[in-house]
Amino acid sequence: MTYDQLLSPITLGTLTLRNRVVMGSMHTGLEDSARDLTALAAYVAERARGEVGLIVTGGYAPNRRGWLKPFAAELSTRLQAMRHREVTGAVHDEGGAIALQVLHAGRYGYHPFSASASSRKSPITPFRPRALSTKAVDRTATDFAQSVALARKAGYDAVEIMGSEGYLINQFLAARTNDRTDAWGGSAEKRMRFPLEVVRRSRELVGGDFPIVYRISLLDLVEGGQTWDEVVELAHGLEDAGVTVLNTGIGWHEARVPTIITQVPRGAWRSATARLKAAVSVPVCASNRINTPELAEEILAAGEADLVSMARPLLADPDFVAKARAGRADEINTCIACNQACLDHVFQNRKASCLVNPRACRETTLVLAPTRTRRTVAVVGAGPAGLAAAVSAAERGLAVTLFERSTEVGGQFRLAMRVPGKEEFAETLRYFTRRTEVLGVDVRLGSAPTAGDLAPYDEVVVATGVAPRTPVLDGVDHPSVVSYADVLSGAVVPGRRVAVVGAGGIGVDVSHFLSADPADTDADWMAYWGVGDPTLHPGGLMERKPRATVREVTLLQRKTTPIGIGLGKTSGWAHRAVLRQSGVVQLSGVTYDRVDDAGLHVTVDGEPRVLEVDHVVLCAGQESVRDLYDELLAVRPHGTHLIGGADVAAELDAKRAIEQGTRVAAGL
Repeated sequence: MTYDQLLSPITLGTLTLRNRVVMGSMHTGLEDSARDLTALAAYVAERARGEVGLIVTGGYAPNRRGWLKPFAAELSTRLQAMRHREVTGAVHDEGGAIALQVLHAGRYGYHPFSASASSRKSPITPFRPRALSTKAVDRTATDFAQSVALARKAGYDAVEIMGSEGYLINQFLAARTNDRTDAWGGSAEKRMRFPLEVVRRSRELVGGDFPIVYRISLLDLVEGGQTWDEVVELAHGLEDAGVTVLNTGIGWHEARVPTIITQVPRGAWRSATARLKAAVSVPVCASNRINTPELAEEILAAGEADLVSMARPLLADPDFVAKARAGRADEINTCIACNQACLDHVFQNRKASCLVNPRACRETTLVLAPTRTRRTVAVVGAGPAGLAAAVSAAERGLAVTLFERSTEVGGQFRLAMRVPGKEEFAETLRYFTRRTEVLGVDVRLGSAPTAGDLAPYDEVVVATGVAPRTPVLDGVDHPSVVSYADVLSGAVVPGRRVAVVGAGGIGVDVSHFLSADPADTDADWMAYWGVGDPTLHPGGLMERKPRATVREVTLLQRKTTPIGIGLGKTSGWAHRAVLRQSGVVQLSGVTYDRVDDAGLHVTVDGEPRVLEVDHVVLCAGQESVRDLYDELLAVRPHGTHLIGGADVAAELDAKRAIEQGTRVAAGL
């Protein structure tokens, strides 16, 4: 494809963007301290070098009450603005453009002095906010405007005012969080006054041509959210107040509907964006679960938007746009929407990165420097760790041979991508496969080298992965007992009644795989989560459609803790919800007694039970496969490296495996 629409320029006020790609705002943690500005500058500069049209920073608070957490990012003084010239200058040196996002957390602030439209506590923070006084609301609107003006002084080419995702402005707009009776609440018109004042005052301070982007919540996806008529009325008011672009936001952080994780269909929210574009005259930017240039081009060509925001896809591949322009879209490292190293990190107060690109936000510390000598490297095992090591080493200029005993690359990733909602994992294998071709890696499938075979190589990286662990259980050799690998690979098709032993991440995935209806469509996904027509349902939220019971699945674990408690912070709740919706029976504190023709015998709360099942699927962990590594250590203790599951088998951690493979390659 030529991506004629996506790569065409667009003018916003006095700013002309080289293409329609917007790198949406992501809080990475690099924004929160002046000492990280150099790292932040390197991070955004690499995306500008990759030809992104407009980069939007993470959120900066207009005052202390608006902090996301104690001492978080803020832009309220001239000194702070001048420090930002390092960031804006780095982007401009690469021919790019950058906007600063102004964000007031409101009741989402993770600190005791948070403030909101009302004193209603958020379900995702432990702190109850103070309701802003009438005068404080007015001062806060002015603080927003002054932060916008400071961004211009700092050299930013535009600003984005955060009015969605359930942050302060959104809290003023929704009856759910605004029970005021003064001039800033009590009616839809009065609830809209705050964002309109923010934009008006900002426009007064920066003049008529400086681009102001407003992130508008199209679907709140919460009870008590805005109606569609209110969204459109607000959009018209924002146009009159001087907004240059309307960027779209979907859902609050407390919504019971997932909006960006892997199980959300690609382009799920494009119809809402198209509906807004038809109602306004300013450019509109589409967002959320758009991760390929093909989909972005399709949205623009259909007239559904004027720009496309892709946030995490630019974490995954900073050269996304440049590759698309050069006809190398098949080399793009696609975002798989896993959240494991980006949002999960941020919500754990850690700096963000990316599972498929561990160099993201570490551009100054994880460097793949060109090698001075062309040494030879053997990588044994083509799972995520081995693939990352092979590609990263080849990118440095090393001569790499990749051995894989199977006839396909991928390892455990090949199993994961069969789980409904994790189909995107196939994109990572597609990317690594293509990169090995482009970089000239010698890939030898169906090959299991011995220690002697590896003697000629300067460096050997062992990434031989894991094998499913077989627990000590009477009757474990019964014909009904199978491993998760057998089930996910398709080697075994379980019967109607299934017990899944082990409720870690793999057990949850297998239970989802077994209970999902293969005939489900994207429309079914929306119905299962209760997403409806916003013109008929306020906030786009309606009653959920029940899921059909495809199998009777019982998920069991020895631990007494709630099942799924160790899953990702920002996605685990959705996986647990799918299990409930699918009727999966969940049992904790289980003692496994035996398996026989009658089924799985267990003891729960001191009471013996027999689960009459057709199959028992073992998800009881993994064991490292490291025989080759032990052999190599005996003959070559130096120049031998162990990575991935072969190093640590606890759960299946692709994030750790890919980062470890990349770091080992960087140090060769």
